Amino acid sequence: MFARVATFQSDPGRLDDTVEMVRREVAGETPEGLKGARMLMLIDRESGKSIGITLFDSEEAMRRGDQALNAMDPGSTERRQAVEFYEVPVETLSASR
Repeated sequence: MFARVATFQSDPGRLDDTVEMVRREVAGETPEGLKGARMLMLIDRESGKSIGITLFDSEEAMRRGDQALNAMDPGSTERRQAVEFYEVPVETLSASR
């Protein structure tokens, strides 16, 4: 598994707008290049910082996903600060609570 981690900065007062914009982008038809990807969005309401983590099954899928995500317009609610790529050697997600 591989992960693309993007860091964004938003106005703390506009974080709800940012969250809604991201939900609209991923709630409809999945953009080509992101099929099969899993996404997480982490936010810090106090600072306005957010982190988007997108998980892919292969490095090739991550590269295609990176192109698709770079083509998306973050709009006026946020500013991308960094994008990093990681291999995910351990995954321990559990559905039970």
